[in-house]
Amino acid sequence: MSDNDTPIAPNATAPDTIDVQSDAALEEWAKKLDVTSQQLKDAVAEVGDRATDVEMHLKGTRSTTNTERVEEAGGAS
Repeated sequence: MSDNDTPIAPNATAPDTIDVQSDAALEEWAKKLDVTSQQLKDAVAEVGDRATDVEMHLKGTRSTTNTERVEEAGGAS
């Protein structure tokens, strides 16, 4: 997959952005990311409207480092 194979966001101003002003876009992205519209709006407020950033924020991949996760699980000291 090339860098240009980003899914198109409905009613957004750029191919990989989420338009929180559009009910249709919110509904589609919320369904795709398996979150509520409010969770999606909150995520966009936190990290901006780039779909990839929002998805990573919602999945928690940027919330901590791997080392922090291992330490929290009691696997390293």
